[in-house]
Amino acid sequence: MDRVALRGLKARGHHGVFPKEREEGQTFIVDLVLGLDTRPAAADDDLAKTVHYGIVAEEVVAVVEGEPVDLIETLAERIARTCLKHEGVQEVEVCVHKPDAPITVPFDDVTVTITRSRV
Repeated sequence: MDRVALRGLKARGHHGVFPKEREEGQTFIVDLVLGLDTRPAAADDDLAKTVHYGIVAEEVVAVVEGEPVDLIETLAERIARTCLKHEGVQEVEVCVHKPDAPITVPFDDVTVTITRSRV
């Protein structure tokens, strides 16, 4: 399976279990790896035979900016479902970063990574 990756998609969302997270929101960063067969698109040099990653990026940002959830696990699941709606995408790895998570000790990042497929 071939891979198309989008790294560092940024969007502001209001996800989290604490009222401050819901009220103020924060930046979330999403990395995606889409699994698909790119041979038909490459053979015909045809965008219609692959995934339009620009559209995927816009849809993922809309999910992050959309309805709040408590857990980034839930957010990752929603993003995966959105990606799998694209016909050629057979598998997706989603990594959601929450660099401003409300943690009381110094840290660089918090991430949840999931892999989902059509099977």
